[in-house]
Amino acid sequence: MKKTFYIAIIIVSQWLTAQTGRHYSNEFLNIGVDARSLAMGNAVVANVTNGTAGYWNPAGLSNVQNQHLNLMHAAYFANIAQYDYLSYANTLDKRTGYSVSLIRFGVDNIMNTTQLVDEQGNINYDRIRYFSAADYALSFSAGRKNVFKGMSVGATAKLIYRHIGDFAQGFGFGFDISAQYQLKKWQFGMMLRDITTTFNYWSVNKDRFDEISQAVPGQNQTAPNNVELTLPKMQLGASRNFHLNQNLDLLAELDFNARFFKMNSIISSDVISMEPALGLEFTYYKMAFIRLGVNNFRNEYYFDEKQLKFQPNAGLGFKYKGISIDYGLTNIGSDGFYSHFFSLSVDLDRFLNKNKK
Repeated sequence: MKKTFYIAIIIVSQWLTAQTGRHYSNEFLNIGVDARSLAMGNAVVANVTNGTAGYWNPAGLSNVQNQHLNLMHAAYFANIAQYDYLSYANTLDKRTGYSVSLIRFGVDNIMNTTQLVDEQGNINYDRIRYFSAADYALSFSAGRKNVFKGMSVGATAKLIYRHIGDFAQGFGFGFDISAQYQLKKWQFGMMLRDITTTFNYWSVNKDRFDEISQAVPGQNQTAPNNVELTLPKMQLGASRNFHLNQNLDLLAELDFNARFFKMNSIISSDVISMEPALGLEFTYYKMAFIRLGVNNFRNEYYFDEKQLKFQPNAGLGFKYKGISIDYGLTNIGSDGFYSHFFSLSVDLDRFLNKNKK
């Protein structure tokens, strides 16, 4: 019994020392989903009420009235990396909505040249192999309306799978919580991501690691930590819709994104760093949309001179008979580092009801 106890203590102590809290971990989950939201600088935490609320603010799922299917595709880095999103949303009752979503961010057909040179020192291109490095997240979200007067709350549970060919693979899980509050003509939102810290466990293929551990002298000598923890993040927002005339509306939202460590943000300290994001959406006849957004404000230094940088975004949308098609262009004017996003939202109930007729 005593021997078993000592073994358990050793295992637990090794597990604890292997954990590392990452300032930047699972970053593929921080890109954002839906061309509409990305065109608005991700400033949607207070106003989102469609099926994508499972990602942005699950409290908004309480406003979902029909079955919705949402799809998005984007290409990064001159089409090297592919980013895809799929979600399904529906209602449980008049006050509760839910969604299931899947995200994949991956780079495919990467050349593995670790065996390019054979034992005699000859280069043999037939020894090149190809692999993929991809990240997946499967999320289950729910939101309930009027838990408190004027307030909806929501939560998300997410499962994460990441792999780098057959070199390494990681599994993780985490939780988000959120709220939306209606005060007269104003909407307020709060999203707390990775509220319990998101746990990732990595397993490294020892045989594969041994092949490359001595490839560069003094580097890659030891395997990485098995466990990493993704630190919490917070997003706060306020939005309001303005009726400009009979056919034209303007939705505006201001958000603040916070991380609990020091960054080159406008508001920065050793405890918390915050940066603003602003999104605008012009709606014409409730069918056509023009969107503008700005986010990622940061301080950059050039030869000891501080400069303020930010990311401008824009997009278009069209909605007709239950189908919404949206386009977003992010990081405009960034010397080729901009990204195109295309998304599709379908109100499934409209088509199902038509088929029944």
